[in-house]
Amino acid sequence: MSPITLFLIAVGLGLIGWLAGRAKAWSFQKASPDVRPAARPVYYAWYVAMWVIVPVLAFAVAWSLIAPQLIMQSVLASPAAEVLPSFGFEREAWIAEARAVATGNAAGVFNEEAAGLVEPFREAISRYNLTGIAITILIAFAGGAWSFLRVKPDFRARTKVERTVMTVLLLASLVAILTTFGIVASLVFETVRFFGMVSPIDFLLGTFWAPDPMSNPANPDGSRYGAIPLFWGTILIGAIIAMIVAIPLGLMSAVYLTQYADPRLRAWIKPALEILAGVPTVVYGYFAALTIAPAIRDAAVAVGISGASTESALAAGVVMGVMIIPFVSSMADDAMAAVPGAMRDGSLAMGATQSETIKRVLFPAALPGIVAGIMLAVSRAIGETMIVVMAASPAANLTANPLEPMSTVTVQIVKLLTGEQTTEHPATLSAFALGFVLFVVTLILNIIAIRVVKRFREAYE
Repeated sequence: MSPITLFLIAVGLGLIGWLAGRAKAWSFQKASPDVRPAARPVYYAWYVAMWVIVPVLAFAVAWSLIAPQLIMQSVLASPAAEVLPSFGFEREAWIAEARAVATGNAAGVFNEEAAGLVEPFREAISRYNLTGIAITILIAFAGGAWSFLRVKPDFRARTKVERTVMTVLLLASLVAILTTFGIVASLVFETVRFFGMVSPIDFLLGTFWAPDPMSNPANPDGSRYGAIPLFWGTILIGAIIAMIVAIPLGLMSAVYLTQYADPRLRAWIKPALEILAGVPTVVYGYFAALTIAPAIRDAAVAVGISGASTESALAAGVVMGVMIIPFVSSMADDAMAAVPGAMRDGSLAMGATQSETIKRVLFPAALPGIVAGIMLAVSRAIGETMIVVMAASPAANLTANPLEPMSTVTVQIVKLLTGEQTTEHPATLSAFALGFVLFVVTLILNIIAIRVVKRFREAYE
């Protein structure tokens, strides 16, 4: 039985409990008009409904994990399972075919030997579906009956309901925190494994990157795991070229929209600019690889620059800068729009021109929001994947020439984690080390942004 079915059953039974609790609460006032209940009828209704829904949902989650195992044990215990091979891929294939036919996801089996397992699967699925429904109804009835009996005029249902809601909100807020801890823990664990095979000094300070998935995992050549070319390529493309494009265009767009544009024109230009943020990055990657990169190469050849590549860092950086213009523009726009109008009007009243007001009043007052937008854009650019995968080169190259091919950290992570490499090889584990370094760099950028914002906010508040 799918969890959706149990969820719908829980909602239906919860609705019944809600109506029952509300009806009983109303009966208090009808029986004794002078009696004032401790809570409104809706809180009694929600109290009963929660004692029906929450236990049923908990059981639904547990049953969705347990039921498949019980079904499999029942099928394997049947006489029809005697024809199954002892182990291996063939055994799993027969079981998967029989399960697909029994659940209606396939019309027939490919291996005739698996046909005998279809009926045991159907019987087991039907039996445990009925068992799940019966237990669900039993749990709902027990929870509903217990909570219904507690509904009395002096029972403080509102306090119980609000505490339950607060607990649910707390658990929801912990999901993001626990997810972050899980990501960090997995990165740290795999990175420690990698540094147990390759020296951190060779990895962080080495200038040659050419991991060999075919090498001996027991004796990896640490000199082949120098990540400096990847770090430099990431900085050059994401933090230098992209920012040279995004910051001036984003800030000038924000200044025009907040200070010069007609409100009717702003209503059209701002949404059109923010559409760039909704374009899939793979589209930017195609645009960079098929349009911008050849155009840059042809322009370089036309002015006499030899050796320009179609996988240049300049092409990836320019397109990435265009992609993150909305991040800079929107944050700067919101920051400047939030500056009190009295500051701007006072500057103009003192005789300052509009440009002087923008430079000496508006920008300093909006600096925290502008810095936050720029840091957000840098973090977004450093972690970008599809554009650099499609426009940059997979070959690591340590050079300052933006017209030459370069690789980035994200390109190498994609390259190392795709294919059939084993997770025990240092070449594969190096992707986790690269990811950990990228995570640390992004964290440091965010910390710097928070410190800058806090410092200037204290100065202007």
